[in-house]
Amino acid sequence: MQIYMVGGAVRDALLGLPVQDHDWVVVGATPEDLKAQGFLPVGRDFPVFLHPHTREEYALARTERNTAPGYRGFEVYAAPDVTLEQDLARRDLTINSIAVPAHRKSTKDTFQPDFEALIDPYGGQQDLQHKVLRHVTEAFREDPVRILRLARFAARFADFSVAPETLTLMRDMVAHGEVDALVPERVWQELARGLMESQPSRMLEVLRECGALQKLLPEVARLWGVPQRAEYHPEVDTSIHLLMVLDMAAQLQAPLPVRFACLCHDLGKGTTPADTLPRHIGHEERSARLLKGICERIRVPVECREIADVVAREHSNIHRSSDLGAAAMVRLLERCDAFRKPQRFADILLACECDARGRLGFENSPYPQRLRLLQALAAAQSVATHLVAADAQATGQGGKQIGERIHQARVIAVSQSPGFAAGPVVQP
Repeated sequence: MQIYMVGGAVRDALLGLPVQDHDWVVVGATPEDLKAQGFLPVGRDFPVFLHPHTREEYALARTERNTAPGYRGFEVYAAPDVTLEQDLARRDLTINSIAVPAHRKSTKDTFQPDFEALIDPYGGQQDLQHKVLRHVTEAFREDPVRILRLARFAARFADFSVAPETLTLMRDMVAHGEVDALVPERVWQELARGLMESQPSRMLEVLRECGALQKLLPEVARLWGVPQRAEYHPEVDTSIHLLMVLDMAAQLQAPLPVRFACLCHDLGKGTTPADTLPRHIGHEERSARLLKGICERIRVPVECREIADVVAREHSNIHRSSDLGAAAMVRLLERCDAFRKPQRFADILLACECDARGRLGFENSPYPQRLRLLQALAAAQSVATHLVAADAQATGQGGKQIGERIHQARVIAVSQSPGFAAGPVVQP
């Protein structure tokens, strides 16, 4: 029995990056061999075991064969006669197919990798040096999720290029309908992980280049070639704005719901009637409708879809909030459900800031609307609503009338707040 460290742990160590998780493969062993040494079986579809002390995953060397079109099922073969090279051949990219032999340490039966004895049968080290994302073998085409994974790696390693032969293979997979068979949960999982990488725009660019974006997110793909508002020249294409907004979200270290909102906030511009270009009149409501379709199709979590819906509908109003009077400001806060969910409102404002600064020439511009709206919310929250309600009830009012009294009290509080008298701000 021989133990090897494989996958991302080896890749990141060779790149000088922090290693978060260790993946191990076991060659020349049976499940019974590992169980006898205290390893705990956890794999449902293939033999994976947890180390009895570190709880890291150890998988038996295996081969895989796709048994149905797309991502619908694999035939897994794991036995002592499966070689390390065969196991590495089933992996997605050469940079993830490097192995390091590991030797048992005396303490708690843990294993120490020996980087002086790298095993690299598919040229992963060379591709790391040349910064290339390349598939290992034709087995790549058996799992269309790998298209999304490669795009995600492009977002993480933004200075890596996609090998021409790999891009050709991906295009062929798309043309033959492989991505059509992807299950929604896997699409969302990889999309979400890609959005959280350091340059998420690269994920969209790679998906579009191979044709997968048009299949998976046609609402997003339609933004390419659509004119942007003329005052943002030379930004003449809405796709440029979208890519910049996503990267601004990464720069500001925004959480996933904000980044998803940034992806979807301008979807309606891809369906703007020709006679309203380039003003994109009414794109907010169109964006919300298209967003609903995406969320249902790839099963987006509720938190992400709720924030994205508010941002799609209200981002233009939030940008123009410096022109609003106190009453309109409070109505905006109410539409955003800011009183019940103030933290979510803060995330909504962060998404709007990413939208405002995700434009050529505006990258370093301030976004005072965010602070001003938060100050307005704080002023409105200072209203003792229970006292207002009690006073209304004492005069025989109830229900809708109490709500109107609370609304008016909040309007007065906002109008009297120090921040409300702030001067005009630059409109995005």
